[in-house]
Amino acid sequence: QINYIIGCDAHKHYSQFAVYEGDQTRGKQVRVEHERGAIREFLSQFPEDTPVALESIGNWYWIVDEIEQAGCQALLAHAAKAKVMMGNVNKTDKLDARGLAMLLRNGTLPTVWIAPSQVRDERELPRTRMALCKIRVALKNRIHATLAKYNLLLPTESDIFAPKWSSQLNEVIEQLPSETQKCLQQELELLEDVQRQIQAMEERMKECISLTPDMQLLKTVPGVGDILAIVIGTEIGRIERFASAEQLASYAGTVPAVKSSGGKTRYGHTPKESNHYLKWAFVEAANGPAQYRQKPRWQHRHVTHLYERVSLRKGHSVAVGAVARHLAEATFWILNKKEPYHEPIHQKVLPKQA
Repeated sequence: QINYIIGCDAHKHYSQFAVYEGDQTRGKQVRVEHERGAIREFLSQFPEDTPVALESIGNWYWIVDEIEQAGCQALLAHAAKAKVMMGNVNKTDKLDARGLAMLLRNGTLPTVWIAPSQVRDERELPRTRMALCKIRVALKNRIHATLAKYNLLLPTESDIFAPKWSSQLNEVIEQLPSETQKCLQQELELLEDVQRQIQAMEERMKECISLTPDMQLLKTVPGVGDILAIVIGTEIGRIERFASAEQLASYAGTVPAVKSSGGKTRYGHTPKESNHYLKWAFVEAANGPAQYRQKPRWQHRHVTHLYERVSLRKGHSVAVGAVARHLAEATFWILNKKEPYHEPIHQKVLPKQA
């Protein structure tokens, strides 16, 4: 049986395939238009389990589905790393497809995990909720900014959009100029609609995504409830794909960039190239100690002490990042050992013997 390797440079309207048979040095280039079933039909001529290398672009879901339906093996490549490893001076569709095929042949293709189709479908619920939450925050910030323009404030530091403050908020809005007042009322109505959509989405998440034993363990992590457990569980997938706690923390974007040279080390911001949804979940959980550290159930927890210690030296943002990294690393051990979260045991340092 002849062995094939295939590289696929996918675009919005078409995909360019580079097909290599056996040890051929010159392969065949084929362009396939993006019509439903076209990629499946093209790949069905090759033997079962033929590897197909594909870059992780925005519309890879359906392409991977068609590759698998054709009986081939889809391999998703890290786009940025693959580009560096190919080392092409020029950039064309044919060169990119050929480069992916060569990396596949050499065994150096930087692959990423392909979540099963059911997991990809379930992920859309928490990801859509996150998008709606961003809209909610943007509306609240806009209302706050409008009130600040006219030096109008409510006598509270808590959430002014809570039901108990609705009457006072309406009284404050009535002090605004007529057109500004109408605009603010529309924004409040839109905020209520978005809030209803978020609540409906959360109910849907709890109905469709059953809390697995791993997710139940994740709820023992400080600051993690049902929603964050679902986000973390669906985004991580199989914990076996991470070799260490540091690797999971890096994947979640909670490890700061390091630049070390000539004996000098500088720690920068957390990287943008990460799983944004997982990063958001851990940062959201890490804000718990910052917000509730005065409450009795939080006062003596490790995450609270960690936040307070770092915030004194580095400020709020860095402290939240440090807590988020601790939670990410703790998650690795929780899922690996199948044990709930335990407070770290601090060993006392004995004085040196004379």
